[in-house]
Amino acid sequence: MDRALTDGGFATDMVSSGEEALALFMGGDRSYNALVTGVNLGPGLNGWEVANRIREKEPVFPVIYTTAYAEDWASHGVPNSVLVPKPFAQSQLVTALSNPLNIST
Repeated sequence: MDRALTDGGFATDMVSSGEEALALFMGGDRSYNALVTGVNLGPGLNGWEVANRIREKEPVFPVIYTTAYAEDWASHGVPNSVLVPKPFAQSQLVTALSNPLNIST
């Protein structure tokens, strides 16, 4: 994911857990424009939970999920989020991120 987004012209912060992602976002040291997350992030918070917590603070924050479990998106994903089902082409991820960012600017 990092390479696809970097090649697409986006700056990224890759993290190893949902807790780390949430800490970066909530810390306020940097401004973020979107969340691109997998769903299964290992032990601790999953991608659904990270997105929900971010949306509690920023209700319209763009969220893009990548998962092989697309059927769970309707019940667990935050409203107005985007799903990129795995496996995906790099261009699909870049387009999925570009669309909400262009609308919100």
